[in-house]
Amino acid sequence: MGKFEDFYEKNYKKLIIISYSILLISLIIIFVHFFRTGEFFNRDISLKGGVSVTIYNENININEVRELLKTNFKDYSVRGLTDFNTNKNIGLIIEVADITEAQLRDALSSKFDIDFNDKEKYDPGLTSSSFSQGFYRGLLVALLFSFIFMSLVVFISFRTFIPSVAVISAALTDILAALAVIDLFEIKLSAAGIVAFLLVIGYSIDTDILLTTRMLKRHESPLLERLKSSMVTGLTMTIAAIAALMTGYFIAIPAELKQIFLIISIALVFDIITTYCKKKNIT
Repeated sequence: MGKFEDFYEKNYKKLIIISYSILLISLIIIFVHFFRTGEFFNRDISLKGGVSVTIYNENININEVRELLKTNFKDYSVRGLTDFNTNKNIGLIIEVADITEAQLRDALSSKFDIDFNDKEKYDPGLTSSSFSQGFYRGLLVALLFSFIFMSLVVFISFRTFIPSVAVISAALTDILAALAVIDLFEIKLSAAGIVAFLLVIGYSIDTDILLTTRMLKRHESPLLERLKSSMVTGLTMTIAAIAALMTGYFIAIPAELKQIFLIISIALVFDIITTYCKKKNIT
């Protein structure tokens, strides 16, 4: 028996503690955030409602804009716009929750010389609060039912309790751990971010079912040999996916794409831990 088999045979019961510790810590972080803010995660205006304005003006100082918004509004964000070819600053995007465009115009006009009538330089957008709230609830319902139906598919596939619970808990841990990291860094989730969690469910369950099936239904080699083989396959898939996603994160310009890539990458890092710390415990 090799070093890997020796280590795993002696420590597999301890390794499962790591996975469930991540789940417990994630829940603590999320609930602390809830008791502190009243929400499980921070939402941007696509999920709260408010006004979004794109200003094409390379001379406006983004730090001065932040100071102005900090003085006048409570929930805001400012992002710089950069030309992809020259990497030169060409403007900025301002998002402020629960206000009207007129209120934002008044604040900006008090300090900056902006032609609000020039649609090529000033591009406003408004998202109503009621629409955003309805959209937000719809996404959460979709996420909940996706998880429920995924759980049913897992139970039908394995027809045994322990492997099914291991697969489902691994997917749940991936989601909650990624959300906990989002809360720690105070990242505002957009609608694209919620969609990213739907993709996390699919990817996590796909790898878990693939590898668990190999361990439970193939008996041509010893259990630890099957485990080692499944780890090589699964880690190759996951590391390749993380590399592709992080490349997309640093190359992509739209913030929505960046958020999708970031959330899935974080979840996949945790997926490596939650998947392989439980593998021998499912048998």
